[in-house]
Amino acid sequence: MFDTTTMLLVFVRLLVLVLGVLITYYSLQAYRRTGTPYMRNATLGFGIITVGVFIEGVLFEFGGFDLAVVHIIESVAIGLGFLVLLISLRQ
Repeated sequence: MFDTTTMLLVFVRLLVLVLGVLITYYSLQAYRRTGTPYMRNATLGFGIITVGVFIEGVLFEFGGFDLAVVHIIESVAIGLGFLVLLISLRQ
């Protein structure tokens, strides 16, 4: 059904997704503890990046989208997430 490369790609993408969820969760906990706006923005930025990783995998595996298209979608989400993180750090 799946070759070794595909299985490795799925494993790595799942690992990145789990790490993204954990980072988003802990930044949300830090925001709740401190109440500072930059932690709220950091949580939002990490969440956007994590959603981008998730959407890429779903669209490629189940949506039948071309690999280049899903990479573009993920890259846009990562760029937006990084922009939110940059804004939160600049404050």
